[in-house]
Amino acid sequence: YLTYLRDRLTVARDLLTDSGSIFVQIGDENVHRVRAVMDEVFGDENCVAEIYFTKTTGLGTKGLPSRCDIVLWFARNSDRYKYRQLFKGKISGDIGASQYNWAFGPAGLKRKLGLKDQLEEGESAFHTGDASAMFTTPHLALPIDYEGKSVPPPKNRQWQTTAEGMCRLTKTSRLLLLGNSMRYVRLLNDFPVYPIDSLWTDTGVSGFSETKLYVVQTNTKVIERCILMATDPGDLVLDPTCGSGTTATVAEQWGRRWITIDTSRVALALARARIMGARYPFYLLADSREGQLKEAEVTRTAPSSQPVQGNIRHGFVYERVPHITLKSIANNAEIDVIWDEWQAKLEPLRKELNEKLGSDWQEWEIPRELTAKNAESAKILKKLSEDPSLSSLCSLRLKDWWQARIARQQEIDKSIAAKAEFEFLYDKPYSDNKKVRVAGPFTVESLSPHRMLGVDENDELIDSLKEDGAEYGARQSFPQMILENLKTAGVQQAHKEDRITFTALTPWPGDLVCAEGRYLEGETEKRAGIFIGPEFGTVQRADLVAAAREAGDAGFDVLIACAFNYEAHATEFSKLGRIPVLKARMNADLHMAEDLKNTGKGNLFIIFGEPDITLLTEKDGKLRVKVNGVDVFKPQTGEVVSHGADGIACWFLDTDYNEESFFVRHAYFLGANDPYSALKSTLKAEIDAEAWASLNSDTSRPFEKPKSGRIAVKVINHLGDEVMKVFRPQ
Repeated sequence: YLTYLRDRLTVARDLLTDSGSIFVQIGDENVHRVRAVMDEVFGDENCVAEIYFTKTTGLGTKGLPSRCDIVLWFARNSDRYKYRQLFKGKISGDIGASQYNWAFGPAGLKRKLGLKDQLEEGESAFHTGDASAMFTTPHLALPIDYEGKSVPPPKNRQWQTTAEGMCRLTKTSRLLLLGNSMRYVRLLNDFPVYPIDSLWTDTGVSGFSETKLYVVQTNTKVIERCILMATDPGDLVLDPTCGSGTTATVAEQWGRRWITIDTSRVALALARARIMGARYPFYLLADSREGQLKEAEVTRTAPSSQPVQGNIRHGFVYERVPHITLKSIANNAEIDVIWDEWQAKLEPLRKELNEKLGSDWQEWEIPRELTAKNAESAKILKKLSEDPSLSSLCSLRLKDWWQARIARQQEIDKSIAAKAEFEFLYDKPYSDNKKVRVAGPFTVESLSPHRMLGVDENDELIDSLKEDGAEYGARQSFPQMILENLKTAGVQQAHKEDRITFTALTPWPGDLVCAEGRYLEGETEKRAGIFIGPEFGTVQRADLVAAAREAGDAGFDVLIACAFNYEAHATEFSKLGRIPVLKARMNADLHMAEDLKNTGKGNLFIIFGEPDITLLTEKDGKLRVKVNGVDVFKPQTGEVVSHGADGIACWFLDTDYNEESFFVRHAYFLGANDPYSALKSTLKAEIDAEAWASLNSDTSRPFEKPKSGRIAVKVINHLGDEVMKVFRPQ
């Protein structure tokens, strides 16, 4: 197992960019072994982290249940790897905010919260941090003035900022003297998130919160975090163990390019269906006009006038949070300006109050309301009770003073927030909720033309042809397996009555034609040459021409080609001389014939036929394409009959075909069973009826003549079989 893993990790290392990362999920029973192999392959200095994440506790475990799996994170180069910090929101009293047990009022007043106390309106939770640091600089160790007291730093320590900075912290009410210790006030909203570390406790899948499609399937949240931490939009993600396609699905959602690989056709079929059937948010691109406008709204600046290209590599427009620190407040010179402006309003009110009441209150001593808390207050209350007009005036001045102080604090807080740095929330890009995004184009390819060779206990290659054991002798070759299923299933065409059923199917000693099939056309027996394409690969037009020539030389009446995939030009080839060429597409289930006990026999080999197309020329010279139906070979009569468009689910048009790849420029849907309703339910949205009417048609919209001189029409039936035809408009 470790040798198998080391070989694949070595390939993965060579594929990584210098800034790339690799994540390997493993259980606690093997993590030490895999870590040792990865240390060997990548170098222990390139280990970034061991991430522990919670999972559902397995039933039937003996002893102490295991609730964690581990993700080993290694970088190609630890000095250059890409990293994007992710955050979680703070909740007072919860993880990341357990010590926020003080309340900060609108005017900067502070109070300790008891176990049952709640924040009042306008209050913010805060906790205190040390305002001092280890002693290194003498001029930072001088006493500061705080509420009429001279407060020095603790012994062998200094303040975290200059005297000017400490003065600004005092003006913003961000200092609190507890005993002889000066503390810095850190509000919950100063940094309302905390960084995610290597312990993820919120990834457990409980109940039916996430349906598993595959026996081994990683929680989506785990893969999402790994991708968001180590990549940017437009980067390429490789998952060599596809499974149910979770990595590809997550990468598609977050705008990453992806490649996923699996040896199992079942896994690839599940992944393909999952990706194609998913709905994704439409995130705002930074390199788009909508993104520029959103960025301007968030940052409160003028929109950028730079031209946009829609390049996803510029990233998305992300939500962001302020990151207010002691340093950012201490260096904010605007605080002094705001303080001086408001002092011009507050000081006259304070002096007037002191004169009227015969008191000597400093700013931090002025009460919110006049109560008999001490002898001085009682004396003032007695004086006010004897003079109602004075009482009314002082109450008004006291109210004005506190309103001004609250306004000052609010303006200072806004300045602090505006001057502070911020952190991007890479997992929270802004989205356009009016748009629904589906998966972009992708291909499913077979790139394994080799077979695995086994070795025995002496490291000698096992020759399966000479092996006497039942395990090897029972294995069929690929052509034998195909012929056995072909004899049982026959070849299905567009309609059930058009099935070609073989009365006999025997091997044929040809180069390309490997079997002779006999079937009845009316009462006449016909001979068909059978050509079987590669197990992994695509049949080319030249292959069909050579096979048809061989079938004609051998006196066959028809050539039946069986393949999983046909090259685009091969779909144009339907006859060579007198020999009709029927192209049967083999069901992908045949790749799994040994794994599936009950492989269906109904539609293993399907001939779709050739599209019957009419080119229409408009008065202005533009072209239109009309799909009349599909031409189907009838084995009972030997004739080619044109069927209507009823059997067509959808058809696509490339109005400028380049002979290399088919680009869908027009798409039309003709399917039965009300595809309009099916589309609405799939997208979970209302569809414009007029727009749909233009797509639900057997005739295309007008288009210009192709520059390449060719157009291509691809037709797909209800079973998913497709055929393409290329035209040269005159």
